[in-house]
Amino acid sequence: MSLRQVALAAFDAALAAAAPGPATARALAERPLAPGRPVTIIAMGKAAIPMARAAIGQLGRPPKTLLIVTNPENAVALDGAEIFAAAHPLPDAIGLAAAARALEIAASLTAEDQLLVLVSGGASAMLPSPVPGVSLSDKITLNAQMLAANMDIRAMNLVRQNLSALKGGGLARAAGRAVVRSLILSDVPGDELAVVASGPTLPPIGPRSAAVEVLQKSGLWAGLAPNIRAVLTAPAPAPAPAPATADAPLPPADATLIGANQISIAAARAAIPPDYLLLEAPYPLIGTVESAAETLAALARAAPNQPCAIVTGGETTVNVTGTGRGGRNQELVLRIALALALSRDWLFLSAGTDGRDGPTDVAGGLVTGDTARAIAAAGHDSRRLLANNDSYAALAAGDALLHTGATATNVGDCQILLLNRL
Repeated sequence: MSLRQVALAAFDAALAAAAPGPATARALAERPLAPGRPVTIIAMGKAAIPMARAAIGQLGRPPKTLLIVTNPENAVALDGAEIFAAAHPLPDAIGLAAAARALEIAASLTAEDQLLVLVSGGASAMLPSPVPGVSLSDKITLNAQMLAANMDIRAMNLVRQNLSALKGGGLARAAGRAVVRSLILSDVPGDELAVVASGPTLPPIGPRSAAVEVLQKSGLWAGLAPNIRAVLTAPAPAPAPAPATADAPLPPADATLIGANQISIAAARAAIPPDYLLLEAPYPLIGTVESAAETLAALARAAPNQPCAIVTGGETTVNVTGTGRGGRNQELVLRIALALALSRDWLFLSAGTDGRDGPTDVAGGLVTGDTARAIAAAGHDSRRLLANNDSYAALAAGDALLHTGATATNVGDCQILLLNRL
């Protein structure tokens, strides 16, 4: 097999391991919902459709109510479903309406109901539910500021939780006495369940003071809208008490991890042919794309003279200062293409498991030792494009973009670096 064939087969294995339908079906087969009690399903995120379809199949009967909130690329018809195709990574009015509908459905449930919440990556942006004093426009601006400031996903979702009526357990609180269960497909490094989708059924990961701290650390605080600063520095309101009954105490939300980046990376590693030496690599791969590229390039330069593979994953960050198009995976592969000058054949793939890298139509990129020369031969200056955060244009010129289309899942990114012997 060629290096390209090996890399693509390993990435396909990573995607298969993140298949949301089978993961949902397995979880419900292992722990079925209570029979005979009505079930309401709220599915949110990029994998909402296949997760909902699998849940209904396992349930064996139509749910009482079925609400699906997903991105437009993955929105397809599903019998009996109320579907909202909401924007990502920046929220929109459709998402605002979807969040209001989710809270309305949850609030309508009784102690006899079961609420099954199916959570996958992207749901945090897709379900904006601003607290009083904050508008949708404020949330859109804030999200754009946090993305441009290179904030990691945990910090972003900490802020989102403290400005939302739905996140940080808001959906579970709205459900009152209903039995709430969540199945979660994680797209965050470390798989902290309260971070995924900003934890709609789990307690917040930190108070308002912690949100203020991360915004100050990122340099955003002084430039925030005054009303957002006012909300975050005001005392947090106490959650509204659930209706009190002697025989029905408020149950805690039941959350289960059913898929994660680490599971997909293990599958990708297992798909590497046995004649390759699997080298140790940092996991999860986090931090800036600059530091990630330096780490991977150093490992490649030190690799022994035999077929070698480095397989890792996670979620890096990009400091956006230019006006170009791209994403963290595209920028990472472009940096590797410029950094590696080896006397052996090599290939590097970095892609998002959701099939979309940043605000582009590609999953990421796939570069070799010839890519930088190909970009230059096409008349482009890779370093100038990189400085403008225009990795998409550079990789397009070098025929190095990786197109997968929407995958209906999202468990973070996958990186595969392959080297032949000298």
